[in-house]
Amino acid sequence: MVDDVDRRLAQADGRLAQNAETTKRAAEATAGAAVKAKTAAERATELAADRTLFAAERTYAAWVRTGLVGLASGIGSNKLLAGVVPGWMILGTGTVLLLFSAFCFGAGVWRQLVIGTAPAEPGIRRIPPVILAVVNGFLGLVALTALVGLWVGPAG
Repeated sequence: MVDDVDRRLAQADGRLAQNAETTKRAAEATAGAAVKAKTAAERATELAADRTLFAAERTYAAWVRTGLVGLASGIGSNKLLAGVVPGWMILGTGTVLLLFSAFCFGAGVWRQLVIGTAPAEPGIRRIPPVILAVVNGFLGLVALTALVGLWVGPAG
């Protein structure tokens, strides 16, 4: 009877050692998978931050493009509408278009620089804010100077 108990204890010890080795290998595999999953999640987050940055730059470009169209339309309204509509309407149209142009240049910079929730760190560099402010500030100045020219310059 004692031999039978000893044999069963030895078998149980053997199974326990095998189970411990299997558990150890499973833990190592799980740890490796966790590292891979973390790396994949970090990369996905970085790519999402890149896409967010590119979307913000496209939005900025749309504001500038719209501002440039407003600037060109405001400047051209004097020549285009002369003899077609009364002078006060030409002046009003040009004024609205040029003010809208200046607004678009300001809104483009504001929307690019004032972000809501801080995004994850992207893998690409942002356009330096000083460049955006200087370029759009100059374009806004051109729009306001054109507005002054529209009001004090010679009529169409």
